[in-house]
Amino acid sequence: MSCSAEKYQSVVDSARFRGGMAQLAAAVTLVTSDGPAGRAGFTASAVTSVTDDPATLLVCVKRTGTAAPRVLANGVACVNVLAAEHQQLSTLFGSSAHGGEGRFDGAEWGRLVTGSPALRGAVAAFDCRIAKILEVGTHCVLFCEVLDIVECSAATPLIYFRRSYRIVQ
Repeated sequence: MSCSAEKYQSVVDSARFRGGMAQLAAAVTLVTSDGPAGRAGFTASAVTSVTDDPATLLVCVKRTGTAAPRVLANGVACVNVLAAEHQQLSTLFGSSAHGGEGRFDGAEWGRLVTGSPALRGAVAAFDCRIAKILEVGTHCVLFCEVLDIVECSAATPLIYFRRSYRIVQ
């Protein structure tokens, strides 16, 4: 599958939009995938629920990012909601300077239904099949049907707000 972007005109410029979005607190997630195209992962805060029937998440991935082609080709993803102790892992997966398989060495991983890496100790891990892809500007919007969930209610969540990591107490 390919994901190309069409050119859209915004009412506000991208810098102003990013400034406004910095005021929106969001859970920090690692979206991981494994399959015929290989293992990949990226940090994302653009993740939300869509519906509970069928259980579906919306995940946005930058189409020019190194993980996008593999995730799209694999057709599966695990959305790992990060705990406070995963801040360095989030930074590692969010940096293009630290790409490749080595990113996965800094944590313990399991596998659920799809075979995508599920982070041990995550607040939650949503194992998904990518059901639909829409192309919007610089990103691909993935509609991910949830096949399995693992929860760790004792974990303290990590959020991103005003361009900094924050810990929810």
